[in-house]
Amino acid sequence: MNVIERLTFFASLYKVHTDPERGMWLLYITVLILSAIVYRLGFAKKLPLLKNVIIYVLLALGCTILTFFAVFLPVAEGLVVAALVLIIYKVRLYQSKKHE
Repeated sequence: MNVIERLTFFASLYKVHTDPERGMWLLYITVLILSAIVYRLGFAKKLPLLKNVIIYVLLALGCTILTFFAVFLPVAEGLVVAALVLIIYKVRLYQSKKHE
């Protein structure tokens, strides 16, 4: 089986198979940004600065592992869908509060 056929959308977009170093860094940045967006939209609470720094450092460490999975599994694509769902939820919540 050809490895190029098994790559996910973002992995093939960043050409992980031809330039692995650059492609993996771009994939890592994508996963990190999308994870931060999903965390911020769905789970973040008002916390002191030091706790926020610790959370984002641990998020960055966890995204390292997710990046390796994201080459063949749809991790980044799932994060995009989760971010879109949370954005729609926040907009609808804002609109319902605005009408009240």
